[in-house]
Amino acid sequence: MRTNIVLDDKLVSQAFKYSRAKSKRELINQALEEFVEHHNRKNVLELVGKVRIADDYDYKTLRERNS
Repeated sequence: MRTNIVLDDKLVSQAFKYSRAKSKRELINQALEEFVEHHNRKNVLELVGKVRIADDYDYKTLRERNS
């Protein structure tokens, strides 16, 4: 999606210090991805205490198979 926006120059400069982005476009895309990931993690945390995990669940075995 193409759009024009006005960005805070100080905030953009500061963000570039924490990123390996080479352009503003790349920086904004990275920021949006991190924003969405953050909110997805937050949604998962809301499930704490609401989901029962099977007693025989072995996450280590699953990790080894996916490697």
